[in-house]
Amino acid sequence: MHDDVDVSGLPEGITPLGNEIYAIDTMLAGYPGVVSAYLIRTERPCIVEVGTAGSAPVLRDAVIRLGLAPEDLATIVVTHIHLDHAGGTGDMAALFPNAEIVVHERGARHLADPSRLMASAKMVWGDRLESLFGHMHPTEAARIRSVAETGEIDLGAGRRLVSHYAPGHAKHHMGLVDTVTGDLYVGDALGVYNPLTGDLRPATPPPDFDMDACLRTLRLFGDIGAQRLMFSHFGAHDAVAETIDRAESELRLWVETVRDSRDTGGDLDHAIAMVRDKVISRYRPLPPESSAGTAAVLDTLSGPEANVSGIVHWLDRLAQEQAEARRRAEEERA
Repeated sequence: MHDDVDVSGLPEGITPLGNEIYAIDTMLAGYPGVVSAYLIRTERPCIVEVGTAGSAPVLRDAVIRLGLAPEDLATIVVTHIHLDHAGGTGDMAALFPNAEIVVHERGARHLADPSRLMASAKMVWGDRLESLFGHMHPTEAARIRSVAETGEIDLGAGRRLVSHYAPGHAKHHMGLVDTVTGDLYVGDALGVYNPLTGDLRPATPPPDFDMDACLRTLRLFGDIGAQRLMFSHFGAHDAVAETIDRAESELRLWVETVRDSRDTGGDLDHAIAMVRDKVISRYRPLPPESSAGTAAVLDTLSGPEANVSGIVHWLDRLAQEQAEARRRAEEERA
């Protein structure tokens, strides 16, 4: 077992959560409070989420501050391969040479060869790509272990993380349950939780957002009976059942608002404006002492533009599928 950590002297950005778990602020683009990684400091230490390429040195320094050498880390796991969660995987693999990299099977090839992922991100983010995320470097394929519907990560002494496929936000998304604590690492499946305001907003980006899959994942998470929710955005939260219910309510509100806009002939800009007017006004403003840079980055990553665009993309896909089903039914009747 590793030496005990003096939690009284930990720097800002490292938060002890009990049971050898530490939340680490990855300082995305240099701003606090955007992405939370977690070190589970057990016999086989594990990091959940890595943030961007620029976050890798932050995590390395935190691991060392928490009494581990880089060679001690056994596992690095990402809930999904979006750049704010997994962009630093290649850099982390280089810094932690003995760590196995665990990812859902739909994302594994993109960690080994990020070229398509980076090209897609460049189309979305343009000139902001470098400042927000940096460049994702390849991870050696031999070090990547992919999991499917479920999987296990050995934390030592009988403690495990159990993965559960959790699509809706992305096709390569999974949740993780700690068998000792009952903590559920939710990635983006419940949305973006802001501990400064208590607000919870959906995360519905294109191209993978799928409302029906999201709702199935929320039911799965409810059935797990977790003791605590570990948000990647941002931090640990105890009100499990209430928060899962809120995630569904917020998701339905955003989707219904976008659908209302479409039903009245509105375009994407109209839908974004409707969400801002009807939905965003419900959320509490950040306290005055909070970082303006953090607020701007959160609005860029998970504000109305990106989320509404994902909902519109899903509604378009749904309409195409329904039209195709009607066409096939008419052909069968003919």
